[in-house]
Amino acid sequence: MAPGGAAETSDFDDWVAARGPGLLRLAYVLTGNRADAEDAVQDALARALPRWEHIRSVGDPDAYVRRMVVNAHTSWWRKFRRRETPVAEAHGSRASADPGVDERDRIWRACLALPEPQRVAVVLRYYEQLEYAEIAALTGVAEGSVRARVSRGLVAMRGLLGESMGEEENR
Repeated sequence: MAPGGAAETSDFDDWVAARGPGLLRLAYVLTGNRADAEDAVQDALARALPRWEHIRSVGDPDAYVRRMVVNAHTSWWRKFRRRETPVAEAHGSRASADPGVDERDRIWRACLALPEPQRVAVVLRYYEQLEYAEIAALTGVAEGSVRARVSRGLVAMRGLLGESMGEEENR
């Protein structure tokens, strides 16, 4: 069948239906909000569709498209960083009836405060539960750099949270 045919599009649609929610969760953790996460995933999938035959042939389309999502977010973040300056808090804090929600919110805010390379490494390590070698391949940096980014990110988060976080790294 010719590239871009109905079978190729159907295969891509099936893959997106199965993997799309996971990509959206990854993008949400990277971006911090649903709208930006949806934009990053949409950008990655729009770029993936015309290259689907090649992506599928590389052996691990999940990793390939995850990398595309990370790259889409990084590109957005670089543009954003040049033109906007975020404020510490846009709205007054809201109290939650569930103390676990407050703790998750504190951790989330600490994660968002990390520099981009550290946040990506921490998210991929602890949220996506990828190994260091997988993160290195996904982000295009050396495995030692990934380990350093994760380590520095955890130290920074501990400092921001003012407490000791459990460290379960597989070295």
